[in-house]
Amino acid sequence: MNASHEAVPASRVNLMSGDDYRESLRRYKPKVFVDGREVASVADEPAFRPGVNALAFTYDYALRPELAPIALATQSSRHRVMNRMLHVNESAGDLLNKLEAVRVLCQETGCAQRYLAHDALNGLHQAVAHIDDARGTTEHRARFAAYLADVQERDLSLGVAMTDAKGDRSRKPHQQANPDTYVHVVEKNGKGIVISGTKAIVTGAPYMHELLVMPSRNMGREDEAFAVCCAVPVDAPGITIVSRPAGRPGEKLEHGDALFSRKYGQSTAVVMFDRVFVPWERVFYAGEWEHSHVLTYSYATHHRHSCIAARAGFGDLLIGAGALMCEANGLDPEKKSNLRDPMVELIKITEGFYACGVAASVYATNDEHSGSFMPDPVFSNIGKLLLATQIYDMHRLAHEVSGGLIVALPGPDEDHNPETSAKLSEVLQANASIPYDKRIQTARFIEDLTASYQGGWYSLISMHGGGSPAAMKQEIWRNYPVGSKVELVERLLERGLVEDEKRSITKNRQPGRCCDTGCTTPGQPVMVPLPVRVERGVQ
Repeated sequence: MNASHEAVPASRVNLMSGDDYRESLRRYKPKVFVDGREVASVADEPAFRPGVNALAFTYDYALRPELAPIALATQSSRHRVMNRMLHVNESAGDLLNKLEAVRVLCQETGCAQRYLAHDALNGLHQAVAHIDDARGTTEHRARFAAYLADVQERDLSLGVAMTDAKGDRSRKPHQQANPDTYVHVVEKNGKGIVISGTKAIVTGAPYMHELLVMPSRNMGREDEAFAVCCAVPVDAPGITIVSRPAGRPGEKLEHGDALFSRKYGQSTAVVMFDRVFVPWERVFYAGEWEHSHVLTYSYATHHRHSCIAARAGFGDLLIGAGALMCEANGLDPEKKSNLRDPMVELIKITEGFYACGVAASVYATNDEHSGSFMPDPVFSNIGKLLLATQIYDMHRLAHEVSGGLIVALPGPDEDHNPETSAKLSEVLQANASIPYDKRIQTARFIEDLTASYQGGWYSLISMHGGGSPAAMKQEIWRNYPVGSKVELVERLLERGLVEDEKRSITKNRQPGRCCDTGCTTPGQPVMVPLPVRVERGVQ
């Protein structure tokens, strides 16, 4: 919470529970297809149940009093308390608390998904402020503020429709043979705009309430029609959602296979817009191509910061499961360096990229146009780059400490076969104090997370979610103060500083991070204490 409002408690929005969220989905009638068939009710569709469960957890989690310091946030402009996933950050402390909130959510669900709404709302808050300041108006701010308040009051889940189908990747939007490979404005009138096109990767699209449509790249003057950002209900006429199932909802449900991913998962979808009408009050910009880069940059930075926390939560699952597997195998990492070393490596990787998220929060800057706080882009991109490229090492290390049983174990049907189950329980027990069923349960959990369809999905989404490694490298180089390092060495060599505006290697400079001019003083430099934070677990 923000310290400035502790004296007068802010009023709380009407937070939904998980069951309220499920019921709310039944009031929407989106046109959704999965596995080649149309879905009658998203909330009741077995193929989406793991995804709906993951979103429902974000609602129940926010109602738990012991988690309130990280799960809830106060929007000072309205003096209202809401789910942190719908909060615009007002301090470095907000970013730290968001980081921890996402980590705890993803410890439970693998990927909580709702944090994308937080990232998009923060990016959009900055973008509309930049547009208004450039034009000397308040129009874009006002539209967004009204929409943000409505979303917060109704406690909605928002899907982010950003990545376009793109068509020929070597061509810009206006050069595509089929303009519908990018979402674009096809008509403007006094009531609003009409959009058409395709968004190719929309996380959780079927079980969201609304979609935030945002441009996926910088635009040129010729791409004016493609520079559009707006909000649409998921069941708006003209929207068709073609989706993948969430998790592994149909695999051996009665016998315990896919224990984790049958409960929690994530759906992704292609969303097609066919002349979808959007009223002006839900249009945040349409045609402001020269400002499209502000939203893509700010959203990407916020989202990569959140991705760090999400995969740290996943890393917590691998660390805990790896330790349990060592124990079930009758081996102690304290005594066995061949187990201790990979366990420490797994810890180092997880906490290493998470530390980048913490640093990005601590060194956050106050956006001069919007007043909101932005994670440091260098640390955000380094953390995301580390997790994107080391997710495969995380899987490898979990396999190394666990042994080959996770893929050699007979299927769960054998647990109930009277001709084999008794013997298997005898010969496949390792640690006398750990029952056979507990050992195989842990083995199947690790298989589910790392050596199954779901495991491959986690690897791929970690690699490309929030942008490819190439995008992170570009942002690191673009923002890192190489020029300051060059000047340092030139000073030590007593060769003098070369003042040359054309010298590209020194264009990025910054004051020392330890001084007042090096970074903006955070509004809340430390996190609110939380009893469960030490264990990083939801008890």
